[in-house]
Amino acid sequence: MDNLNQYRELEQLLRNESEFCTEDGHLLKNAIVEAALAMCPKLLRLLMSNEALRKNFFVDIDGVTVFDKVRFQKFVMNKRFLPDSYTSFKNKIGLVDDNENFIADSREIVLAWPYKDCILEGGATRESEKRSEIFWNEILAPNEINRICEPKVLTKFEYFDGTGLNNKAGCIVKGNNLLVLCSLLKKYRGKVKMIYIDPPYNTGNDSFAYNDTFNHSTWLTFMRNRLEIAKDLLADDGSIFVQLDWNEVHYCKVLMDEIFGRNCFRNEIIWCYNGPGSPNMKQLNRKHDNILWYSKNSEKWIFNGDAIRMESEVHQGGFNGEMNADVSNDYTEKGKIPEDWWTLFHTTEDLEKELRQLYNNETFIKDADWFKAAVAARIRIDGKKRTGYLTEKPYRLLERLIKQSTNENDLIIDFFAGSGTTGYVANYLNRKFILVEQLDDIISLIKKRFENDNVYYCELATANQKFIEQIEKANSNAELANIWNEMQQFGFLSWKIQPEQINEYASDFAALSLDDQKRFLIECLDKNLLYVPLSEIDNEEFGISDEDKKLNKDFYSVD
Repeated sequence: MDNLNQYRELEQLLRNESEFCTEDGHLLKNAIVEAALAMCPKLLRLLMSNEALRKNFFVDIDGVTVFDKVRFQKFVMNKRFLPDSYTSFKNKIGLVDDNENFIADSREIVLAWPYKDCILEGGATRESEKRSEIFWNEILAPNEINRICEPKVLTKFEYFDGTGLNNKAGCIVKGNNLLVLCSLLKKYRGKVKMIYIDPPYNTGNDSFAYNDTFNHSTWLTFMRNRLEIAKDLLADDGSIFVQLDWNEVHYCKVLMDEIFGRNCFRNEIIWCYNGPGSPNMKQLNRKHDNILWYSKNSEKWIFNGDAIRMESEVHQGGFNGEMNADVSNDYTEKGKIPEDWWTLFHTTEDLEKELRQLYNNETFIKDADWFKAAVAARIRIDGKKRTGYLTEKPYRLLERLIKQSTNENDLIIDFFAGSGTTGYVANYLNRKFILVEQLDDIISLIKKRFENDNVYYCELATANQKFIEQIEKANSNAELANIWNEMQQFGFLSWKIQPEQINEYASDFAALSLDDQKRFLIECLDKNLLYVPLSEIDNEEFGISDEDKKLNKDFYSVD
């Protein structure tokens, strides 16, 4: 049987197994390769059941049949296995090596993480844009990774109180959070006292809705890159809090053990919340999130226990429902330090009770000036505490985390900022903060919350990223054709691309689906120049104004 027949034979065999194909019958190359590398018994039995495939991929060693998984991987990744219109077009324009293998599969390019790109994230501009792939699945050699992670130029500065950057309490940065974090390292390495993030939970309803078996590994790779930089940003006595649910928290715990060290694990905080349950569920209703708390240093970290003592946190239960009789060790006149399960709500009904705890009960007079001032301060937070953002967390949850792990004027970072609650509470508590967000609609929401506050805003200066945003928003082939023309004139194309060759086969490109055309045009761009490198701020091609050059100098000046 020749190779072409073997490709067809293998394809027919694998289509009978649901884990190797999508619901609409498309085979998943990566899932097949992963199964081979893991020596999946089901895959091996399938291959053994076909005489020709058995002879091709198994060898006999002293009477023992051994699977040649390297040979099988090369066979499956060959461009002639499962060719589609997109693959055929790429082959036609020559994006293969001398052995007719895809350039991306060449051993001459170093793979940092196979199959899923470890660096780049697609740039959604609205929360409603849900994609089945958030990564571009491109492979970067180490020198390319170093370039893409260089500090970037900032632009479009706004000062909400009308002054410059000096002595600002907070900063809002728009852009890919991985690249923003890389930029922040230049100035803030080892200076951040607390990081709180509420990342995508990988529930299947967010941007990580994969159909293949790389769901968890893709999410973890995405997180790993960001957590490694987060650790470098933390001060020696700093802490990081990562809020998740059951979907990924256990995987993330193992990842954070590796990055921060198991001896730096402080607590798993269980935050219990209210909400409707389903009477028809076949399991227990889930009513909590998990917050993983790690310190940068295993010997020292900030913990302001007195700042978070709460009378309401005395444990009323016990295995038999009785009150715990011995609370002398953790309950004082200042209250009890919260245990590692919390119930914090959004409602304003607890305001008076909370103020009684904050101030002396004996002098609690509603008409007193101090009480009116306290209410006004509370309403400043309370009045904007709910913005309508889908995954917004209670300000009281953030308040407790911030109080326990930072002091006034300390710096806090949230690089999955969402509606900006972390920064809003930090500002109220006289802490400094940096928020990072990429979605246009959410940026508008954050900026509205900080009107007239001591905060400034800026963005990563875009280069190729502006073409990606145009490509993702395009609704027709004609729009993409215009974008391609602009890319040839003003974009920075990948070294693999020969525009004249693509133009020669314009009719083949036009025959691709709209999604495949978008996918190909994004692949044509040099990903090192999504945003403008700080080292090239004076390059006239990027058109950085003198004012922005001055502000970048101010921003990156080391204190």
